[in-house]
Amino acid sequence: MYNTLLTDLSDGILVVTINRPEKLNALNKEVFAELNLVLDEIVNNSDIQSVIITGSGVKAFVAGADIAEFVGLSAEEGIVVAKHGQGTFFRIANAPKPIIACVNGFALGGGCELAMSCHFRIASDNAKFGQPEINLGLIPGFGGTQRLAQLIGKGKAMELILTGNMIDAATALQYGLVNHIVSLENLLEKAKELLKVVNAKAPFAIEAAIKAVNASLDYSKKGFEIELEAFGACFSTADSKEGIQAFLEKRKPVFNRQFES
Repeated sequence: MYNTLLTDLSDGILVVTINRPEKLNALNKEVFAELNLVLDEIVNNSDIQSVIITGSGVKAFVAGADIAEFVGLSAEEGIVVAKHGQGTFFRIANAPKPIIACVNGFALGGGCELAMSCHFRIASDNAKFGQPEINLGLIPGFGGTQRLAQLIGKGKAMELILTGNMIDAATALQYGLVNHIVSLENLLEKAKELLKVVNAKAPFAIEAAIKAVNASLDYSKKGFEIELEAFGACFSTADSKEGIQAFLEKRKPVFNRQFES
């Protein structure tokens, strides 16, 4: 049914696996399109009570966005890309059924943003989290500047975003970014164990609880709009083009800190 996703429904729990292992499950246009299709199914299929999102293989949950799709984007096109990503992740965050991210390996850039849009996160002991967009002359554009600060606090979020550094699973647990750490072998089992408890509760109450908790962090979404504009503006810089090209060429970028005329 899907080209980039694997789905398995059992005991009311839908496991969605992003399946691009050769690209470390990087998010491209097709992945986003198929995530939106599966979100339609999640909402409309009464057999689905709850959801797990994970990545295929042992190396990566999602190692980021597919940077090749960023080449040559204008500021306006950058905003469109970010708006599409934010829109998909808003749908996950506001889904009426609980969605857990099972983070196996790297959750970087858009992968970290995807994990943060889920209602909570369980990490394998080899998980790594980060927002390395700054290394491309960019910023997180799929909600990362907002959700990371909401989850771990402004100071820690600012440090991670400005340095582009990664943190391991133990640090993510300490920061409050993840709820549990388990072995890779027990990752899905732990999530299913939690969801079986949740699935036994009243569906309307679950939906209402998700809505109410989300409302506690809704600051009229202006921060997300600011992120959109700032993300798009990054594509007006020579530095972003250098950062993207350097990433694709597997070399260190040389930033000139110049805007294009």
